[in-house]
Amino acid sequence: MAKITFQRKEFEKYIKLTRDIEEKISLFGTHLESLTDDEIELEILPNRPDLFSMHGFLRAFISFLGKQTEIKYKVHSPEHNYKVKIDSSVKSIRPYTACAIVKNLSFDDAKIKEIIDIQEKLHATLGRNRKKLAIGIYPLEKITLPIKYEARAPKDIKFVPLEADREMTGMEILQRHPTGRDYAHLLEGKEKFPVFVDAKNKILSMPPIINSHETGKITETTKDVFIECSGFDFNILKKVLNIIATSLADMGGKIYSMDLLYGKKELTPDLSPETMKIDINNVNSLLGISLKEKDLEKLLPKMGYEYAKGKVRVPAWRTDILHEVDIIEDIAIAYGYDNLIPEIPKVATIGQESKESKIKSKISEILIGLELLETSTYHLIKEEEANLFKLDEKHKIEVLDSKTEYKLLRPNLLISALRILSENKDNEYPQKIFEIGNVFKKDEKQETGIKEPANLLIAATPGHFTETKQILDYLGRMLNLSFELKETNYHPLIEGRTGAIFLNGGEIGYIGEVSPETLNAWSLKLPMSVIEICLDDIIRVL
Repeated sequence: MAKITFQRKEFEKYIKLTRDIEEKISLFGTHLESLTDDEIELEILPNRPDLFSMHGFLRAFISFLGKQTEIKYKVHSPEHNYKVKIDSSVKSIRPYTACAIVKNLSFDDAKIKEIIDIQEKLHATLGRNRKKLAIGIYPLEKITLPIKYEARAPKDIKFVPLEADREMTGMEILQRHPTGRDYAHLLEGKEKFPVFVDAKNKILSMPPIINSHETGKITETTKDVFIECSGFDFNILKKVLNIIATSLADMGGKIYSMDLLYGKKELTPDLSPETMKIDINNVNSLLGISLKEKDLEKLLPKMGYEYAKGKVRVPAWRTDILHEVDIIEDIAIAYGYDNLIPEIPKVATIGQESKESKIKSKISEILIGLELLETSTYHLIKEEEANLFKLDEKHKIEVLDSKTEYKLLRPNLLISALRILSENKDNEYPQKIFEIGNVFKKDEKQETGIKEPANLLIAATPGHFTETKQILDYLGRMLNLSFELKETNYHPLIEGRTGAIFLNGGEIGYIGEVSPETLNAWSLKLPMSVIEICLDDIIRVL
């Protein structure tokens, strides 16, 4: 959750906070955390960054109340020098930017704070603490257009960073400026750093670190601003730019587009809505209600959409709408969760625990009896974790459009166990854990191309082969199974201290001691032994 604070006096210029309005804020899907005479604090889901500013929230909430049915923003064509040239030198560092100009603004303390707050929230959520994207907003009167986005050697970057009292080089900013030290890891190992430079060669900023004190600070005298978003995904950058530009437009500004010169020309911002199809049968099936076409015509505008004949026009600032089901969720909010009436199913059913679940529960009870602690981890792992594990490319299965650093489906449970033990390396020892969960492997025979077997992993630190084999033998006796071992090699484990586990002649897993190289990679201090078994094979036998 992202906690957002608005000044109550400013908020009530648009909507009076009555008891009914307080209730509707919660029904809108945002939690009213606290309300005082001075402030209103809300909890906003990170998937709705368009609500992070007061004006963005009001825009959506007023529609939800049915007081605003159409939201249109005019984007004025760029003037002759409204250009940003993207140099090829940034391609391997931070390759993309999306930019805009907003004019005729009238800032005060409240609006400046709102803009700073929305930048920070976007940096923390969509930006993954500036790793994925960074935002800069500059007073246009201190900039000479056109702009150039390029990379320079740190020694060739010289400017006074925000809130500093002297000029620094790029490397000095990373070493001596507080903000530079906080985000230095984002440029670690780079021979060149990205910079925005104006037509007079004044450096505006060094993204994703910090703006210039001269050209990167908004004040109450600022009337026109230049906005840039830099990062790695051009589509996300355009969405974030749309969020900021429309928020400024809600403050009274006029949006102007800019020509981005990548070799081919791109024009941003683009506030054209995206059109998606929606099937009313899917809506009714998922929500368990009986809506008609005319109902969708009333409900969808309450959530900021335009709708006609099965087609929904999605606002350009909505980053969370990826599928028809996301729109259906908004229909449910507009309909009102309090209006959904629970019903007892008309079909007589008798529920019982599956045989597979019973076997898994029995295995859990056995291991808990041995004083092992059960864990449950994400199905996804990070790219850096796969690299630490030296996972082959052929075993990597990447999730499309992941919104977090966790973007690969885990091929085993050992990586997750290494993460857990690494994060707890300073806690009391011994640490003995187990996990039962799905892993993912490429398999062309499956409809999805991915096989999802259930695995069991047991890990102990400090631990050795003999101790872990005793656990395996005990598990076999309790399940009335006979496991056999044959010497094998498995790269994360020590050669000569690793065995393949067989059941009824078929290989079902491995047992062994983790190699010092793997332990060092995960900063683990003590020896570790592991077992990983395919539970599906055990369940078939049982």
